[in-house]
Amino acid sequence: MRIFVLSGQSNMAGRGGVHHRRWDGVVPPEGAPDPSIQRLSAALEWEEAREPLHADIDTTKTCGLGPGMVFARAVLPCLQEDTPGEVARTGIGLVPCAVGGTAIREWARGERLYEQMVCRARVAGRYGEIEAVLWYQGESDAESDAAAAAYRGNIEGLIANARADLGMPQLPFIQVALASGNKRNIDKVRSAQFSVNLPNVVTVDAMGLALNEDHMHLTTESQAVAIFNPTVNMFDKGTAVQDSKTIMCSRS
Repeated sequence: MRIFVLSGQSNMAGRGGVHHRRWDGVVPPEGAPDPSIQRLSAALEWEEAREPLHADIDTTKTCGLGPGMVFARAVLPCLQEDTPGEVARTGIGLVPCAVGGTAIREWARGERLYEQMVCRARVAGRYGEIEAVLWYQGESDAESDAAAAAYRGNIEGLIANARADLGMPQLPFIQVALASGNKRNIDKVRSAQFSVNLPNVVTVDAMGLALNEDHMHLTTESQAVAIFNPTVNMFDKGTAVQDSKTIMCSRS
C-alpha cells in the first residue's frame, strides 16, 4: 500500500459544501470513491475511503469535501505506472489527521495532535510505504502577529521532527500556501511558507482559489480543481524532489 498522511486544519479536513454547519453531500467525480483507495479510520482500521475523509477525526466540526480523495485519484495512475499490477492489488492508503481551528503550536512534538499524527502514520506504515505528508494549515496562525512571525521556525521544526520520529529523513512534505482570505497576517504566513528551506519540501500556492462565504474555507469547486495534483509527478517512477520548490495550483 502507498500511504499518504493528510494533516493540518480545516481546509485539509474539508469544508467544501459546508454551509451553516451542514454538508450538502455533493462529491464531484474527481473525489468519488475508488476501491483501490483506503483510509485509516479513527479506530485504526482500513476501510474504503470516501468523503468526508475526516468525519471521525475532526469530530467537533462539520466536515465536507477536502483535497484527499481528489489527490488520491489523480496520483493513482502514476503509482500504477511505477509498479504495474502492484498498486491495483494493494492500493493507496490515506491517513486523515487534520483538525479544524488548530494553530501550528498544537502540532509541536509532545502535543496531542502531533503525537496522534505520528502514531497513526506508524500504524499505517505497517501496511506499506509512507510516500508523503500533505499539509494544509496556517489560517489560525494568521490571526496573531506573534504566531505569524514564528511560523517558519515552527513548520520547519514540525517537518524535521516528523521525519525523525518516523525514521524517514527524506520523507516528502507537501504544504499549501494559504489561499486569499481576510486574516490580517495571511501575507506573513504565506511568506513563511515560501521561505521554508528544507530538502524534499514542495509548496503549492492556492492563492486565488474560490472561498466559501466565510472567506476562509475552499469551496467544493476549489477542492475539485485538485490543490495537490501538480505534485503527482513526484511519485511517477520514483521521481525525487531534493530541493524545496514552489508550484502553482491548477485552476482547470
